[in-house]
Amino acid sequence: MIAFTQRIKLAVADDHPLVILAIERLIANVQNIEIVCRAQDSTGLVEALETQECDVVIMDFYMPGGEHGDGIDLIKYIVEHHPKAAIVVLSMTTDADLIARALDAGANAVVSKQDRLELIYVAIVTVLAHEDYLGPSVRILLADANSANRVDLIRQKLTRRELDVIARYARGGNVTEIARELGRSVKTISAQKCAAMRKLDLSTDAELYRFAFDSGLVQAQRLGV
Repeated sequence: MIAFTQRIKLAVADDHPLVILAIERLIANVQNIEIVCRAQDSTGLVEALETQECDVVIMDFYMPGGEHGDGIDLIKYIVEHHPKAAIVVLSMTTDADLIARALDAGANAVVSKQDRLELIYVAIVTVLAHEDYLGPSVRILLADANSANRVDLIRQKLTRRELDVIARYARGGNVTEIARELGRSVKTISAQKCAAMRKLDLSTDAELYRFAFDSGLVQAQRLGV
């Protein structure tokens, strides 16, 4: 682990004491980094920050019962009243929209509690370097959500038959094979493929292949989504 040349002060807020204990053990042997504030709700965290400014605030997203709320409201409060503190959010949520809102509100890092404990340290180091950090589970969750959103957008642009044709084509079928599988003429399949590519602003088959896989379209069609 990195030995910091300057003293780094952490605040940790979680309504589960074992989580705080685990984080204490994680950073116990890191030179010049220490937890100076511990809290189990937003009330305790805010009171601590008023007397002891911190470089990094590590907070559970859900901490009910505090005077300053939790989640998005607490992130916004910290950003407004303690703008120099970087915010690392710990969460069990699988709601990609909620994570995106947390980042928009000012969180610098989001780590899932399902990920390895050591990644909290990685998040600390990253935000101290003035960069954002997303744990692996969070990255996967956001990527899946983005793919789903892209597929929904594609469905809004294309007819069901056009969507079926380009998905089959991207999986390796040719126009003749697709026509035989769907019981349509080659001319019809070719026209539907061209119409879909025009609507998606794609000029070549290579662009179609890349778009289908990057957007998650092929996987979604296989799963029947």
